Amino acid sequence: MQTRELTGRKVLVIALAAFGVILAANLTMMFAATGTFPGLVVKNSYVASQDWNRRTETQRALGWRAEAAIVPEGLAVRFTDAAGAPVRGLAVTAVIGRPASQAGDRSIELREQDGLYRGAIGLAPGLWRVEIRGTDAAGRSFDARVELYAKAAS
Repeated sequence: MQTRELTGRKVLVIALAAFGVILAANLTMMFAATGTFPGLVVKNSYVASQDWNRRTETQRALGWRAEAAIVPEGLAVRFTDAAGAPVRGLAVTAVIGRPASQAGDRSIELREQDGLYRGAIGLAPGLWRVEIRGTDAAGRSFDARVELYAKAAS
């Protein structure tokens, strides 16, 4: 059996090939990541922040709170005022989707029943992002965003 001598040139070729494979894998992952999500959420972050501050102050002045839960029938939301009393007579909509993507977002209207706003929607088990908007007859609106976990049906 003949043994081959390990020379500096062979070690260099082995090292370059190994780093080449690592570099190719990293570049592939980088292009896949940046090609599917550019990272932009808003066009102008300064304008968006000013709008956010304005809406936040308006909502604080209302003193409302929104609590949401996944129930067997779908989604249930309770709006309360600063005193803890239910806020009634709202037009309520909710957008429900997965936290990492907007691809499968669904919008539903919730109907008022016994101080709760309910909407029928079937949710697969897992984490869900829920964006809720309640608007009263005077045009005042309250936005809330929550993450809820849907359990598997037993």
